[in-house]
Amino acid sequence: MQTLVEGTVTEALRDSGDEVIRLYVAACAERMAPLFIGLRAGVPGREADLDFCVRSVRDLWHTGQPLADAAERVSVLERFPELQPSEEGITGVADTYAFFGALALRYALLAHGTGDPRDAEACGHAALTAMGMLDQNLAGAGFSAEEQRLQSRSATGDAAGLREVSVTAGRERFRAVLGRTGQGGS
Repeated sequence: MQTLVEGTVTEALRDSGDEVIRLYVAACAERMAPLFIGLRAGVPGREADLDFCVRSVRDLWHTGQPLADAAERVSVLERFPELQPSEEGITGVADTYAFFGALALRYALLAHGTGDPRDAEACGHAALTAMGMLDQNLAGAGFSAEEQRLQSRSATGDAAGLREVSVTAGRERFRAVLGRTGQGGS
């Protein structure tokens, strides 16, 4: 798979230890989670899915060791409607970005559990793909460049302030996407 993740980030993920990979995917998932959680909030019957995502993103930040139940969490996530194949495909704005939020979390959980840099790259690729789409639909947005910068920062292994900046970036993305859905926000 050709990835949008910058070569220096890819090299850092391949050359660093599992803890850097876990930090990288925790930060990516944190930035993407509001797209799934925010766009699915209030949808009847999805409360358990939202709780699962919030809990999983929180647990990804425990980078000292892999999640013992990462494979089970991936299995749960793969049953979400957003990750089920559909003949119609995904066409709605909210559905598209909720899909990318769930997909990034899937790869983050995989990478956290296995330490496989390819899964980490796939997580970063999902985030960059979504942000590229958002940039195409919002003149002068710059979300893709911000994601590349934050991915580079995440791959250094320096956790100082990374969670806070990732939370802020995730909120900004959610507001931008919410504006695209016609539900408000800016």
